[in-house]
Amino acid sequence: MDPVKVGVLGLGTVGGGTVNLLERNRDEITRRAGRPIDVVRAAARHPDRPRTCSTENIHLDYDAEAVVDDPSIEIVVELIGGETLAKELILRAIDNGKHVVTANKALIALHGNEIFSRAREKGVTIGFEAAVAGGIPIIKAVREGLVGNRIEWLAGIINGTSNFILTEMLYAGRAFGDVLAEAQRLGYAEADPTFDVEGVDAAHKLTILASIAFGIPLQFDKVFMEGIGQISTDDVAYASELGFRIKHLGICRREGDGIGLRVHPTLLPERQLLANVDGVMNAVMVNADPLGPTLYYGAGAGAEPTASAVVADLVDVVREFTLEPENRVPYLAFQSHSLSDEPVVGMDAVETAYYLRVEAQDEPGVLADITGILSNAGISIEAVIQKQPAPGAETVPVILLTHRVREARMNEACERIEALEAIHGSITRIRVEALL
Repeated sequence: MDPVKVGVLGLGTVGGGTVNLLERNRDEITRRAGRPIDVVRAAARHPDRPRTCSTENIHLDYDAEAVVDDPSIEIVVELIGGETLAKELILRAIDNGKHVVTANKALIALHGNEIFSRAREKGVTIGFEAAVAGGIPIIKAVREGLVGNRIEWLAGIINGTSNFILTEMLYAGRAFGDVLAEAQRLGYAEADPTFDVEGVDAAHKLTILASIAFGIPLQFDKVFMEGIGQISTDDVAYASELGFRIKHLGICRREGDGIGLRVHPTLLPERQLLANVDGVMNAVMVNADPLGPTLYYGAGAGAEPTASAVVADLVDVVREFTLEPENRVPYLAFQSHSLSDEPVVGMDAVETAYYLRVEAQDEPGVLADITGILSNAGISIEAVIQKQPAPGAETVPVILLTHRVREARMNEACERIEALEAIHGSITRIRVEALL
């Protein structure tokens, strides 16, 4: 059969990796897709720059619209990132009757509902496996591999930069700012690292995973986000002393009458698998009925891991060429007319355990005051550590581990504790999860 002609928007790290992978594994990919897949045209902001891939057989220039409008192109691969231009190009490709593959998690999280609706109208396919966790086929696993299961919860380390920082803080005892600077030197973090360390990147990915897991519309604006900037090396050490490790998790879980979507630092028991995912690696744990817990681990970024996901989507699109649109795998796992209106609950309704670090004056009765406030709020304490004050220090750290309680109740208790005259500064609070 004639090769499928592909146009690529953006020929940087991932674009170059995709071209290289299609060429290197050409025979295997052709056998699996049923016909060859050729990149014949690409657009780049600086087309004359040296490339990590061969462009000998690719018409390369700066005109992305020309790629999208080329009548010979059957699949458009969007790898330029961002929202505005990428959205315009993808919608234009869809209107031109072209299938689309993208690695753009922000675009899918924020505008996926509109993009999927337009694609259904035009009868084309959208592939976005590369938008979440790099080369880990987590979207396919949840959407297709677990199709017979009811998902109870999903939790993942889905940002390699924050995981690298917390790993270095644990094993090398380095401060947050020091490790962040190294992550930027190594290329793990951008010059502006806000999206990584404040949880925005992870929230984009969690939005997508939650929609596939629970069959709800994409709702990025309802994700609770908290970064890792307030975590100190002391917190990492105290957590270890209590038998825990701190990880920056994205969690979606059934919470009473709705679903909770949250990204925040989390204490995990040190024996759990997720607690031992280190460096820039990603991992997602899914708990489903009847299968139980499963873990998906691998490289979450980089040229070849992400290219692996892009090529997998290309093969899937080619395989579905002969299928009627209604017979294709739904974008969000559930048929569009059966997406759930189950609400996304606010953080106040979430129930979890807590690690608290309180800086208090080293004087009698302070610990009793703190525990008394928690007791009056109906919050049970699992463990307490009162450290010795540092030489010359006026305060002493008090570390408490609580049993599970609703966030709203914990907020009220923390406000009362912070109002005590003996307390200095706000309380450092980290949520604790005992995942299976």
